[in-house]
Amino acid sequence: MKDSHTTVFKLKERIRRFCEDREWDSYHNAKDLAIGISSEASELLEIFRFKSEKEVEEMFESGRKKKEIGEEIADILFFSLRLAQKYDLDVAEQLERVVEKNEKRYPVEKARGSNKKYGELEL
Repeated sequence: MKDSHTTVFKLKERIRRFCEDREWDSYHNAKDLAIGISSEASELLEIFRFKSEKEVEEMFESGRKKKEIGEEIADILFFSLRLAQKYDLDVAEQLERVVEKNEKRYPVEKARGSNKKYGELEL
């Protein structure tokens, strides 16, 4: 599978089949899936802990480290998509809502080139 050749629906279906084949539904409640997301995100964060900006850039040039980073991102995505699949959440719809909300919070003319939180921007 490649990003340019798949859909969120196909990813959710792949994960659903994988989990159902193993009879994991009883272990995948919302709480445990959310814990999985958080745990995997922590593992991704650990890769970057105490690294300088230069060291981080070098990680993406290293095949081994880039693969490790990619695997952690995939783990996070797995749990996120499984949660969405189990509880019938439309990820594309939810993402669009968040982007629209953030477009209002961070208008281009105020937010371009700034890392300020929306409450700190002069609107």
